[in-house]
Amino acid sequence: MATLQPVRGTHDLLPQDERRHRVVAEAARAISGRYGFEAMATPIFEFTEVFARSIGETSDIVSKEMYTFADRDGEQVTLRPENTAGVARAIVSNALTQSLPQRFFYYGPMFRYERPQKGRYRQFHQIGIELIGVDQPLADVEVIACGADILSELGLLERTRLDLNTIGDTESRAAYRATLIEYFSAYKDRLSADSLTRLERNPLRILDSKDEGDRQLVASAPLFGDSLTTEAKDFFASVKAGLDALGIAYHLEPRLVRGLDYYCHTTFEFVTQDLGTQGTVMAGGRYDGLIAEMGGPTISGIGWASGVERLALMIAEPPPPPRPLVLAPLGEAAELRCLALGRDLRRAGFTVEQSHSGNLKKRLARANKINALAALIMGDDELASGSIAVRLLDTGSQTIVPIAELAQRLPALLTDVKS
Repeated sequence: MATLQPVRGTHDLLPQDERRHRVVAEAARAISGRYGFEAMATPIFEFTEVFARSIGETSDIVSKEMYTFADRDGEQVTLRPENTAGVARAIVSNALTQSLPQRFFYYGPMFRYERPQKGRYRQFHQIGIELIGVDQPLADVEVIACGADILSELGLLERTRLDLNTIGDTESRAAYRATLIEYFSAYKDRLSADSLTRLERNPLRILDSKDEGDRQLVASAPLFGDSLTTEAKDFFASVKAGLDALGIAYHLEPRLVRGLDYYCHTTFEFVTQDLGTQGTVMAGGRYDGLIAEMGGPTISGIGWASGVERLALMIAEPPPPPRPLVLAPLGEAAELRCLALGRDLRRAGFTVEQSHSGNLKKRLARANKINALAALIMGDDELASGSIAVRLLDTGSQTIVPIAELAQRLPALLTDVKS
């Protein structure tokens, strides 16, 4: 029988990988918490309509990348490809539009069927924040600043560049849409099949095309800035002024158009050169029409998402877990006594493993293999006298300690041992 392997595009998070993920998630949770964002979680799967309506049926995510299936009742459900739509649905479902603003942080797995690459998997993890119910441009600045502070906490901000653009208000988008239709219609014979469909339904999607021929046409396409209303220009000017006030550097990228239908005004990405072609490590923008798409009132929103796998590749190696103590009981009676002793030591804050087989030599070899600080040895003599031998594995020194005093004396005994 062939050895079973993970499904293509998925991978196991072994302890060293999980440590990296945990560093990213905990830093993001802590920093976003200082901005008032509270952790929440949506279901891993939703009714397909949640994503089809919000992300847009012409998007690659909906048309090519979603994991969609019928459940046993025949309902069409989809593993979440991103989390903003789910958060918006949760706000409507739980009547949270009555108490605004809402600030949410999330962390969890997402699913997209795409070609696996470095730092990109079919099951991947994202952190993200959503600020709902604030329509002032300085909310955009606050959300970007939170992302920058998280990258700074991880030691990555200096290795990224903030790309910034605006896609304006509804009137601006309508004007730009008409401009794009006029421009791309002159090149129908050169557009890919996907982009020909987008030209009829949502020409802004062409700007996200990965087709090389499309990209050549996009390079000469009209810029969004030429279609902005005065109000949209003023909004963007306020965002830039806020970033300037915070000293957050940015690079104006006039062709940065987020690939989801519900975005408006500010769009942004933090990008790096450290991951090859997969350079985006955090991306987001404003989505003032999304809540209404979910059946709620027209309420503004702004947020970002960041791929944990990509950030985890970039951060410094996290410190290993604390070196454990190893209980090495010799004999059945000592085994039972050490079960209780180990639990007491863990409750006192120590990391303790108990060995369960082999003679003393084998148990000590196992303790050295896992880089234990000390072996706590209990044989018949120690059991009878109510004591235990504490052997420091780095030096080989050994001290007999009364069991009743062990938790109190261990810190002093371990003071000079490398951790």
